Amino acid sequence: MKKLFIIALLHSICMMAFADTAAGKASLSGIVTDDIDKAPLVGVSIFFPELKEGTITNEKGEYNITGLPAVNTTIQVSYVGHQTIIRDVDLRKVNKMDFVMKEANAMINEVVVTGLTGTELLRNSPSPVSIVSPRELQMTPSTNIIDAVAKQPGVSQITTGSGISKPVIRGLGFNRILVVNDGIRQEGQQWGDEHGIEIDAQRVHSVEILKGPASLVYGSDAMAGVLIFHDEPVMAKGMMSGEVESEYQTNNGLFDYSADFAGNQGGLIWNWRWSEKMAHDYKNPYDGYVTNSRFRERALSGLLGVNRNWGYSHLKLSYYHLTPGIVEGERDEETGELERSGDIKSYGKLSPFQQIHHYKAVWDNSLLIGDGSLKMLVGYQQNRRQEYEDYDECGLDFKLHTLNYDLHYQSAEWNGWKNVVGVNGMYQKSENLGEEFLIPSYNLFDIGAFATTCRSFGNWHVSGGLRYDTRHLHSHGLWTEEEGQRFTTFSRTFNGMTGSLGAICNITDNLDFRVNLSRGFRAPNMSELGSNGEHEGTLRYEIGNHQLDPEYSWQFDAGMDYSSAIVSAQLAVFANHIDNYIFLQRKEGAVVDDTPVFQYHAGDARIFGGEAILHIHPVEPLHFENTFSYVRSVQLHQSEDTKYLPFTPAPRWLSTLRYDFIRDGKVLNNTYASIEMDCNLKQDHIYAAYDTETATPSYTLFNIYAGTDILRKGRKTASVFFFVNNLFNRGYQNHLSRLKYADTNEVTGRTGVYNMGRNIGVKLILPIAF
Repeated sequence: MKKLFIIALLHSICMMAFADTAAGKASLSGIVTDDIDKAPLVGVSIFFPELKEGTITNEKGEYNITGLPAVNTTIQVSYVGHQTIIRDVDLRKVNKMDFVMKEANAMINEVVVTGLTGTELLRNSPSPVSIVSPRELQMTPSTNIIDAVAKQPGVSQITTGSGISKPVIRGLGFNRILVVNDGIRQEGQQWGDEHGIEIDAQRVHSVEILKGPASLVYGSDAMAGVLIFHDEPVMAKGMMSGEVESEYQTNNGLFDYSADFAGNQGGLIWNWRWSEKMAHDYKNPYDGYVTNSRFRERALSGLLGVNRNWGYSHLKLSYYHLTPGIVEGERDEETGELERSGDIKSYGKLSPFQQIHHYKAVWDNSLLIGDGSLKMLVGYQQNRRQEYEDYDECGLDFKLHTLNYDLHYQSAEWNGWKNVVGVNGMYQKSENLGEEFLIPSYNLFDIGAFATTCRSFGNWHVSGGLRYDTRHLHSHGLWTEEEGQRFTTFSRTFNGMTGSLGAICNITDNLDFRVNLSRGFRAPNMSELGSNGEHEGTLRYEIGNHQLDPEYSWQFDAGMDYSSAIVSAQLAVFANHIDNYIFLQRKEGAVVDDTPVFQYHAGDARIFGGEAILHIHPVEPLHFENTFSYVRSVQLHQSEDTKYLPFTPAPRWLSTLRYDFIRDGKVLNNTYASIEMDCNLKQDHIYAAYDTETATPSYTLFNIYAGTDILRKGRKTASVFFFVNNLFNRGYQNHLSRLKYADTNEVTGRTGVYNMGRNIGVKLILPIAF
């Protein structure tokens, strides 16, 4: 791995030495003012998404960017509390551009999205896309990055305590969701129930959520959708800045801090961040402190690169280390209390526990060719996941090497058409290094070619594309003296064609209608094909099935958006038909060492549902926001107790009332307070056979949030956020919490462990200018 880091660094240095030959130099300057009082706005972000260049306005509201390539591109202007402005600009003809920013209201904010057909406006996307802005991430209390986005419509999370979360989009998760970070797919044994996402939440600038198999750029495993985590924009030329942030939460004593230092000197850019987070056992009104729900997290990330008028070359390095405890949920038979071991408020390790290490190096390059661009990317990841029953005894020990590659060309607009063609994929090598085994060691090679296009016809915007993938898996056999033949040697090759075709009609300036049809494909993973062992974290003995076929899906999406200054409304509905849907089914009566045996099978599934959003803005400072999400997942030709798919989230209604006390203030700015109702309805559409799942009653939580920016001479010097989650300390179990299947309390009759009780927290962010 060290050799790869050195090679990538040498390549990056070579790119820095290139002369500025690809395009002529250009510049852009202007002033940004407020629409109401015409005053200049300080700290407005001016950013070119395709060029990875940007700056912020000074005390006079002025900006000036030099050394830009002379091309036609997109500019994005954003400022907290105001509507984002997006414009096309031809830098060969324009060198001055002023902007007037309107305050935010109920209008749907425009933004550039990248995950469908290259770079396009959100309003022109026929597939449903959600954007989590930097401000939303700052305002949202969370324990990890998936927890931070799980309140988006259609998105939920499978949790194992407070430290481990897996994303679910419209009822599908695991290997049916792609997570993209640093421009490549995150690979970290995501087939496991209790295997979370190895990403530092503090380094994520914004999140793009694509729902459904409509992403052709990132690979065909995206049957449910794609989560794209975006980094911070690079600094403006000649600038350096830092940031220190910290957060404390009372329930589990969560304490985190993060320090960042970034700069841009003559086009030579850097951005380095260190983060650390720790939490002791959390508590709730029924279980008290939940033994071993503690965790500790450390992360280091860095960016080195160069931005020139020929494009950019960036080297990204990261290291992530998570040590979560494993909650077993064992109880005292007489008192019903959870068994205690060690200090419940200790931040130290308590067995059993996991150790997860994730290393990553990504070399990301973009070369401008006229108004088009050639993207070249290569990345290496190493994921090490260990489970310890005792402090010095490692049971499961997986080591996964992944080499990612991506090459694609985004053409200049030709007769109104914008085209992208490319090829990408990965090579993997997985090793078993422990004393226990669950899946065999294996090798994997994956390659896919794709082409996408989009064009506007009057008030219609049409986009689509095709992709072809092939994946080869080779499993290595394993023979032991104690057990004999544990794993057999086998190879499988899977091929699949995917596609998407959609259109959006701008019926009026305020009303849009969108429709999309997409084809999805997913090859079985090695856990589904070859597992043979006890999965300690799930209380199952799992057996794979060599004969599984790939999953194929057809998904139809339709939606309508209405946007005005007072009211905005969005409705999105979908129907998903999946052939060969792969799932675990318990083998009746089969037990290995007192552990029930489950085997992978396949059937046909139908999933349908949708999301509704209503935002009312009756007066300037008041916002009333509502979202509702619903999913129904059914297996065809099954009995009543096996007809529903497992891990289907309950219907959910989120309602938030927010009041903005101060906007554009001199000392305090963007000062707000809000109250949120989180209503989860009863979920009795469950996979009930063999007690695999149990029904979950409805519950409603209330949360309070408040925050403000603090200014000095027009510059932001601090941001402070307060929150109270689960205000009334409600005892509840989320339907997707894996801890609800822990031991029964024989005294109270309650089964499983409950979610976190009341939690009060504060977050402080301090920007540092140099």
